[in-house]
Amino acid sequence: MTVPTDVDNDLGLTSRRRFLREGGALLGGAVVAGSLAGNEALAASDSADNLPPNIPEWMKTPGDPMGSQPYGTPSPFEKGVIKNIPKNLPQYLSASGRTPLQDLDGIITPNGLFYERHHSGVPTIDPAQHRLMLHGLVDKPLIFTMDDIRRFPSESHIYFLECSGNPSYKKPFGKTASDLVGLVSCAEWTGVSLKVVLQEAGLQPGAKWVVAEGADAAAMTRSIPIEKCLGDAMLIYSQNGERLRPQQGYPLRLLLPGFEGNMSIKWLRRLHVTAEPTYSREETSKYTDLMPDGSARDFTFYMEAKSIITRPSGGQRLSAPGFHEISGIAWSGHGKVKRVEVSVDDGKSWQDAQLQEPVLTRALTRFRLPWQWGGGPAVIQSRATDETGYVQPTLAELLAVRGDNYYYHNNAIWPWRIAADGEVSNGNA
Repeated sequence: MTVPTDVDNDLGLTSRRRFLREGGALLGGAVVAGSLAGNEALAASDSADNLPPNIPEWMKTPGDPMGSQPYGTPSPFEKGVIKNIPKNLPQYLSASGRTPLQDLDGIITPNGLFYERHHSGVPTIDPAQHRLMLHGLVDKPLIFTMDDIRRFPSESHIYFLECSGNPSYKKPFGKTASDLVGLVSCAEWTGVSLKVVLQEAGLQPGAKWVVAEGADAAAMTRSIPIEKCLGDAMLIYSQNGERLRPQQGYPLRLLLPGFEGNMSIKWLRRLHVTAEPTYSREETSKYTDLMPDGSARDFTFYMEAKSIITRPSGGQRLSAPGFHEISGIAWSGHGKVKRVEVSVDDGKSWQDAQLQEPVLTRALTRFRLPWQWGGGPAVIQSRATDETGYVQPTLAELLAVRGDNYYYHNNAIWPWRIAADGEVSNGNA
C-alpha cells in the first residue's frame, strides 16, 4: 500500500477547497441555504429546529426496536418511489406497471419496483403443487417438482428484462423516464441452465423449437429457437437473492437474456419440444408488426441497443445554473454496451460518457457525464453503441424504415428539453 506524502495531502486539501470554492460560486443560493445564515432564514419553520447547530429530534429518543419490521421496508420519506401504474386503464388484468427509472441509482432494480406485464392477472400458486412438464421431441418425457429443479446445479447472472412495447411509436409520449421506457428493469437471477434440463430429457434430432407455456389464466405461450434454449436460457426461481415474487412468475419462470420480455414466460408449467414454432396468439395477432409494404415482421426476438438519460429527465427541474451530473442507463440484447455518447446541444455535437463498472453482457449499464449548465434552454440526449457496432438510431430514422403502423421495438434516441427555468420535459412531445 502506498503511504500518502505531504504533497498528496496538500493536493487533496487543495482539490477539496477548490471544489467547495467553485461549487459555491456555481450553486450560489443553494450553498447559502445550507449555511448558518440559511438556518437563520429558516428559523420561522418547524424544520429549522432539526438543522445545525440544533440537536435533531431523532437523536433525543431511541428508534424502532429490532423486529418492528420482520421484512424491511423503505423509509417513509421515500414513499413516492413506487411502481408507475396508470390510473385510467379500462381493466387491470392485462396491463403493465413501470419501474420509476428516474428515482433509481446503479443498475439493479429492487424487487418491489421491478416492472410488471401481465396478460391475465397474477396467479397465486402453491409451489408444492406446481409442476414443470417437459415433453415432445425428447427421449424421456419428464415432470419436475420445484425440489427437482433446485437439485440441478444453480447459476446466478445479472440481466435486464424489457417489454417489446417500451415505448410505442405514436404520441402521446410519456412525460417522465418511467412513462417513456419504464418497462425495463435489471436483476440478479438465480436458477438452472435450461440446457442442462433439456439434456436430462435427451433431445431428438428433429428438435428445433421449444414451446413454453405459463400457468396463468391466459396460458401465455411463446416459441423459442433451440439455439437460445441451449445457450444462455435459464429456469429461474430466485431474483436478487430471494424467491421470485408472484408478479415475476413465482415459483418458476423462464428467462431469455436479451430477448423481448414476453418470451420469458412466467409461472412456467410446460416445455414442449417441437420441430416448428407454434404460431400462438402472441406470435400472430400480438408481438408482430406491419411494415409499410403490408408484410408482417415476426419473431423479432432481440432487444436492440438503447439508452435513456434518467437525471435530469422529464418531470424534474434543475435547481440553478452550474454543475449538474447527467446520468442514465444503457443496454443491448446483443451483448455489452461499448459506448454511450451524450449531446447537450440538440444533437449538434456528442461527447463520450463514463461507463460505470461492471459493464456486463445483456445488463443495464450506468453512464455519467459532468455538465455545466449555463442557465439557458438546452436539449440533452444519449445514444448507445453495443459491442457489435450497432448504434442507437433516432426516432425519425426508425419511422422512415418501419412506418407508422409499427408498434414494438422502439429503441430510438430520446431527447429531454430543458427550459430557462430548469424545468425538464419530453423533447419529442
